[in-house]
Amino acid sequence: MQFRDRRQAGRELAQQLRVRQEKGTLPHPVVLALPRGGVAVAREIARTLEAPLDVLVVRKIGAPFHEEFGVGALAGDGPPLFDEQTLYRLGLTEADLAPVVERERKELRRREERYRQGRPAPRLRDRTAVVVDDGVATGSTARVALRAVRDQGPERLVLAVPVCAPEAAGELRRLVDEFVCLHVPRLFSAVGEWYEDFGQLTDADVLEALRGEEGVR
Repeated sequence: MQFRDRRQAGRELAQQLRVRQEKGTLPHPVVLALPRGGVAVAREIARTLEAPLDVLVVRKIGAPFHEEFGVGALAGDGPPLFDEQTLYRLGLTEADLAPVVERERKELRRREERYRQGRPAPRLRDRTAVVVDDGVATGSTARVALRAVRDQGPERLVLAVPVCAPEAAGELRRLVDEFVCLHVPRLFSAVGEWYEDFGQLTDADVLEALRGEEGVR
């Protein structure tokens, strides 16, 4: 199974969620996209559910010697969530990563300000928060995103992704009220392999998507 692009994946995922909405299991939904890639998927879902779309900015915490090697993540004003086993294997402590956390926190706030442009974050209490990304590999980003959303007291918490690594899927199911995923392949190496077009999105793409959904807020 391979998706043509994020928009197609979003439309297919939206149909699955629409069925649940019609059955009454997605009351008062708010769609929260992990930018940048998750925004293109989430936009299709927000349109189908006729729900507001917003962003949930999460930053990966990379190892000091290799920024692309994630050892944790952070969202909002909450504390960072570290992969303790990875830290142990690498001989790192949370104190070692303090400068990285500070830098990523500043970037997180910069992006939130840029994407929201003065709009307040949506209220989630008594609503269904539908967290959306374009796929999940290790699950570290999704875990910290879900923790940040759960702390805001939604009535229900749903994670919706087109594709997810099997190891991450098992853990993430335990963190949400419902896990909606189109494909959990037995062999998984990277999210991008499940898309024909997996081009990188820009901040401009995110802003365009958010502006386009302002009418359903």
